[in-house]
Amino acid sequence: MVRFFAVAADISGGSIRLSAEDTEHIRSLRLRPADIFIVCDGEGRDYYCHLGERGDGSNAEIVETRPSRGEPGVACDVYIALAKGDRLDYAVQKSIELGARKIVVFPSERCVAVPGDMAKKTARLQRIALETAKQCGRGRVPEVTAADSYEAAVGQAAGTELPLFFYECEEDVHLKQTLEKSGQVSSVSIVTGPEGGFEPHEAELARAAGMHIVSLGARILRCETAPAAVLAAVMYQTGNL
Repeated sequence: MVRFFAVAADISGGSIRLSAEDTEHIRSLRLRPADIFIVCDGEGRDYYCHLGERGDGSNAEIVETRPSRGEPGVACDVYIALAKGDRLDYAVQKSIELGARKIVVFPSERCVAVPGDMAKKTARLQRIALETAKQCGRGRVPEVTAADSYEAAVGQAAGTELPLFFYECEEDVHLKQTLEKSGQVSSVSIVTGPEGGFEPHEAELARAAGMHIVSLGARILRCETAPAAVLAAVMYQTGNL
């Protein structure tokens, strides 16, 4: 079923005012007056609607309200090191599909990508987050932000109940045993590295901040694959997949 997002200010009195972009989309779909579509308020509520009396796609009449089914019961924040090309786009898209609460991109010493205009980069990634949230039935559009520094990213990530830092040189502590030992948690952070991996002192800084230094096994995953692999494992372990 086709899905749109609206802000709370546009939802009033049993109807929803749709954005100009969504109006154009509805027109292109050639929806009939009786056709049902979903408008989500971005706060976990889905409004099942049909076209309003104008019939031009600019407003929707609410038929039924339900809780969004697409939001997991665990809050997962994903911290992704800056990557070149479309690798970062892919990592953000798949993280949204798998249920990330928010995405933070950050620099580290071995990053190949040059940060450049971070405001422009995060705006584009936020657009990817919105389109992905529509496609996969999310009840919220996760925010995409950029940390000013590696240290700032680690400091933020360490604040969750289960902060996980994935380091290719770790050999003894694995994801499966870490998740099993942690039991049921309400918040998780996932930090994954760039194409060249993390420097040893970066891993030590994460350890000092209180993060769990964890291995993903004997195989080295690409920088765009690691966030999705970890997020899938967390969602499975917490009963959200």
